[in-house]
Amino acid sequence: MMERQNKAPNRQWGSIMFRYRWAVALAWVFLICLLGFFAVRTPSMLQDSGFTPTGSSSERGIAFLEDKLGMSAASLEIVLESTNGENLTTSAAQKRLWEELAPLRAQPFVRDMYASIASRQTAEDSITAFTVLLNEPSGDALGHFEEIKAAVPEVSGTRAYITGNLAVYHDMSSAVRQDIFRAESFGIPAAFLILLLLFGSFPAALLPVAVGLGSVAVTLGSLYFVAARGVPLSNFLPNMVTMLGLAVGIDYALFMVSRFREELKKGEVEGALNAACRTAGRSVLYSGGAVMAGLLALNFIPLPVFRSLALGGMLVVLVSVLAASTLLPALLAILGHRIFAWPVRLKVKREESGRAWVRISDLIMARPAIVSVMVVAALLAAMLPALHMKLGIPSAEVLPPTYASRYGSELMKKAYDMKELSAITIAIELDRPYEDSSSIKLVKSYMSSLRNHPGVHRVESYASFLKEDDAVVSDELRSEIEQRHAAKGHAVLIAVVPEGGETDPETVTLVRELRQQPPGGVHAFYVTGPPAYKLDIMDRIQSGIPYVLATVLILTYIILFAAFRSVLLPLKAVVMNLLSLGASFGLVTLVFQRGFGAEWLHVTYTGSVFAVLPVLIFCVVFGISMDYEVMMLSRISEAYHNERNNERSTAIGLQRTGGMITGAALILAVVAGAFMFTDNELMKALGLGLTASVLIDVTVVRILLVPALMKLMGRANWWIPRWMSFLARTERDEG
Repeated sequence: MMERQNKAPNRQWGSIMFRYRWAVALAWVFLICLLGFFAVRTPSMLQDSGFTPTGSSSERGIAFLEDKLGMSAASLEIVLESTNGENLTTSAAQKRLWEELAPLRAQPFVRDMYASIASRQTAEDSITAFTVLLNEPSGDALGHFEEIKAAVPEVSGTRAYITGNLAVYHDMSSAVRQDIFRAESFGIPAAFLILLLLFGSFPAALLPVAVGLGSVAVTLGSLYFVAARGVPLSNFLPNMVTMLGLAVGIDYALFMVSRFREELKKGEVEGALNAACRTAGRSVLYSGGAVMAGLLALNFIPLPVFRSLALGGMLVVLVSVLAASTLLPALLAILGHRIFAWPVRLKVKREESGRAWVRISDLIMARPAIVSVMVVAALLAAMLPALHMKLGIPSAEVLPPTYASRYGSELMKKAYDMKELSAITIAIELDRPYEDSSSIKLVKSYMSSLRNHPGVHRVESYASFLKEDDAVVSDELRSEIEQRHAAKGHAVLIAVVPEGGETDPETVTLVRELRQQPPGGVHAFYVTGPPAYKLDIMDRIQSGIPYVLATVLILTYIILFAAFRSVLLPLKAVVMNLLSLGASFGLVTLVFQRGFGAEWLHVTYTGSVFAVLPVLIFCVVFGISMDYEVMMLSRISEAYHNERNNERSTAIGLQRTGGMITGAALILAVVAGAFMFTDNELMKALGLGLTASVLIDVTVVRILLVPALMKLMGRANWWIPRWMSFLARTERDEG
């Protein structure tokens, strides 16, 4: 009687879904149609990249310059390239260009405009650029960027390219919309084909795809209302939601459909649904928990992009779990035995497939030590390139050269000294007005000390316009200084051009030392500019990594312990995941840092890996890889508690899940792999890392290493300390 009472709640869920199948299915269809209407509009609502280090010294310095000197964080670079090789740097050419660009200067959203003041490179006279400061915040400017773009007049004899951070963000948003369509148009048909080969019938293959698409539509539609309330969300979010939603949504549905079909051959529809919900449904809950644990940890990185991706990722996983637990059982109840309808003859017979997995298991467990050593050695070798991974923060490089903002950026690099365009900017608030002789003396003294600082190439400020012994600012000079936004009132800007690039170690050291050595006699002091801005982003990422690692590893262990009531199985799963992740990091390093295969993937390698990627890949992949661990170990655990034979239960688990897990991994690989051929460098790398890690995990780790270690560990797999014996799984838990 007690056993029946304990089993009843698990069994009831399938019966409830069976009884209310039409109501549940229609409710989901209504929800998907309603939110799907808003889902297609969500990408256009997301304009910010999410990399602003809010509250940092660099961010506060930018706000100071905007407030005190009239500078604008929203700016553009209009790059003009001659179509006939004309020298655009002559006085006559500059006068003509200035006149033809006059309509742009007259626009109400333009605060100021001037020819780029950076030093020019030699032999690049056919390229020139104008800086445009906008009279509005970046968010507002992005909202009507097409209007701004249309206001740039055609300049005779040139091709115009709009670049700068604002243009890059706009092109990123455009790339997001195109990437989603491109990835779905390849990934979904490929996933459906794999499901068709795996199940051998159209209804069974169609259900996981429908659940995956429905999960993505509901999530993106929900995020529309979040964005509409003014919550800043990264423009990378739609890609992340689409990739993750299709991957986990299809996988979870695949596991449920597979178990339902297996149970349906033994009895009636309601009983099969009860069994599927009790076994595969339970595994889906634990798998979803593992994925959400990884995504939750992203919140420890204090950058908006990570919080956006955590929100979107957790929401789409939650929706996928809910869909697999409600919508899918309802559809399975409606279909019943028609799940086997419209068979496809290409299907491999399950019996033959099962025997093949048994033979593989027997072969591996005959020499478990040799297999374990060889696999671990191979994974460690694949991990070696990751030991030399260098992290960086790209800007326009996240887009291919076919985008105007990226091509314009490349022209700027050819024509101008990029060290000047990305100089360290020091913002100072003086005790007295900048024209005061004591202020001039202080600024000149500080500039002199800066010039003697290691790593400094050049120092410029308003005092550079004055002679060495001059301490008087004429009215004419005052007008020029304030027009150039170099000083105003008590505020002064000092530009420090470093010897190295933005992210060179010497430049990073220089920024840190400048922040520790403010001049005396000032009210406020900020070190900002591109090098400081990127350093603040890197510092926030690196400071949060220990908390991310600890959270993911601890939560994953707890979830797996709750699933299997074993001390060593979760630990083994975590270690194996780290090995497969390390191998995928090695591959990402080879491609994105060293350039191996970069041309094939249309990747621009800059000698570093986007600093966001290791954390993002770790959190996403670690959780998703656990899906397969949970599914396989669930069947092994189920068999072990029935037979109490470790070796035989491992063979049974591999036999019953090997084909399904391989199919699920292939589906995830084609869904995530489709993003490798999109226009967004972040999603390319995430797609590559996810695909590589999953394929390594499901082939090398899951097929070879898991059976070998299960054999070597024997009964220790199921060990639990005596003082925790009350947690040990019983037959009632297995229900």
